[in-house]
Amino acid sequence: MEPVLIVLVVLVVVAFIALIRTIQVIPQASAAIVERFGRYTRTLNAGLNIVVPFIDTIRNRIDLREQVVPFPPQPVITQDNLVVNIDTVIYYQVTDARAATYEVASFIQAIEQLTVTTLRNIIGSMDLESTLTSREVINAGLRGVLDEATGKWGIRVNRVELKAIEPPTSIQDSMEKQMRAERDKRAAILTAEGARQGAILRAEGEKQAEVLKAEGEAQAAVLRADGEAAAIRTVFEAIHDGDADQKLLAYQYLQTLPELAKGDANKLWIIPSEVGEALKGIGGAFGGMAGGLAPATGPGVGPGAAPAVAPEFTKQVPEAGARPGVAPAGGPRPLDTDDKGAARPRVNPTREYPKIDPE
Repeated sequence: MEPVLIVLVVLVVVAFIALIRTIQVIPQASAAIVERFGRYTRTLNAGLNIVVPFIDTIRNRIDLREQVVPFPPQPVITQDNLVVNIDTVIYYQVTDARAATYEVASFIQAIEQLTVTTLRNIIGSMDLESTLTSREVINAGLRGVLDEATGKWGIRVNRVELKAIEPPTSIQDSMEKQMRAERDKRAAILTAEGARQGAILRAEGEKQAEVLKAEGEAQAAVLRADGEAAAIRTVFEAIHDGDADQKLLAYQYLQTLPELAKGDANKLWIIPSEVGEALKGIGGAFGGMAGGLAPATGPGVGPGAAPAVAPEFTKQVPEAGARPGVAPAGGPRPLDTDDKGAARPRVNPTREYPKIDPE
């Protein structure tokens, strides 16, 4: 009885194990390689799969998602014999689980070695400056070579990126000095450009200010001239409207003459030629007053007597250097008469007469 029970228990355990090994659940984006007696049979896709227990075995489970593999820095020699360390990152995806299992022993190691050799070939044909500035070219070259080589392995290389390119320390110091010099150069150029633009703007502003100032002065001069012309026109019209006679004009003219002699800076002044006309008017006025007020006496007075000859009207005009109240050596200077008999001073228009100090 007991041996039968043991046999039943063993059969139940074997059946349970066989059931477990018969039902295979494959996750999404994964695949499994099935071998029967060591030979490839089929590839299990995602979902519930049934295999023959103890006959079919699962050789490998492969993730079909895109994988990211960073590789350690690799020393690479450039065309100008400089050693640089380059870090690379590979983005790949398994497209054929059977090929990735049977075509290559370790596709990760194979991709790494292929990346190193391809990178050395590409960088070896470029100098350091081109290597630092041609990342896209290097990435495209790596991706093309890797994609072509890994296609038969059932792997697709999607992207290849260079994480870092580290030149030697001495080269880094030289590059930093060069970049600092370039920055200083650009700063000096920008400063000079700013100073130039500032000088141009200041010159333009000063030019516009001078132009506006000149235009303002011109307009002010025009307005002043218009004002003076209007004032002269008003005075002229007022004189004509008032019907001023020659006597009043001569008197006003003589009142204006002392204004010409005012001022400490006036050492000499020129008598204008119009003084004769003014004195002629005054002389005529004084002569008319004397003839009308003084009684006629003498041998020529009376009816039938001959008309008396008017005495010559003279006026003392100071000579140059003469003092007031002292008669000149040659006596008083007579006045000239015009064609109408009126007296006018004998004045040389080209002669300068000094100012007479009233003190």
